Amino acid sequence: MFPFDVILFDVGGVLLTNGWDHRERAVVAKQFNLDLAELEWRHAAHYDAWERDAINVDAYLDAAVFYEPRSFSRAEFFDAICAQSVELPDGALGILNEIATGCNCLVGALNNEARETNDYRFEKFGLRDLLDVALSSCYLGLRKPEAAIYKRALDILGRAGERVLFIDDRPENVAGAVEWG
Repeated sequence: MFPFDVILFDVGGVLLTNGWDHRERAVVAKQFNLDLAELEWRHAAHYDAWERDAINVDAYLDAAVFYEPRSFSRAEFFDAICAQSVELPDGALGILNEIATGCNCLVGALNNEARETNDYRFEKFGLRDLLDVALSSCYLGLRKPEAAIYKRALDILGRAGERVLFIDDRPENVAGAVEWG
């Protein structure tokens, strides 16, 4: 018998590039000739709320980028954010595809992501077709590595922690999951 009833994948850093991490922000800041330090400071002040779905993309962009007039539009900037999402060359998207089509277990995502980028990435890379469940921070209002997100995931899944395999690229996220078995 397979040792797990559920396999949960992180998305950024496991299946795809990190959608809007410091490397991606640096590329987009350079593309739009923005002060990276200012973008980083403003991003840090508002990103948690955006990933928890407490604010939408417009509120995030107003606070992080469009606090002053720009020569580019919100749509152009958001498109540049989305363009940073690509399949990882040595990532697990192929493994997810194999597991999703050949495993008798529930397959899902447990990820931190803002609603708009999450929707884009799930659609663009066909993740909704491969996943049975999406436990994204924007749907749960909780973020990894907070213990509460793992507890909520287990509550939703209705499975014991020892029957769930969680795959993440960040040790602090795995440590949070270990707390809940």
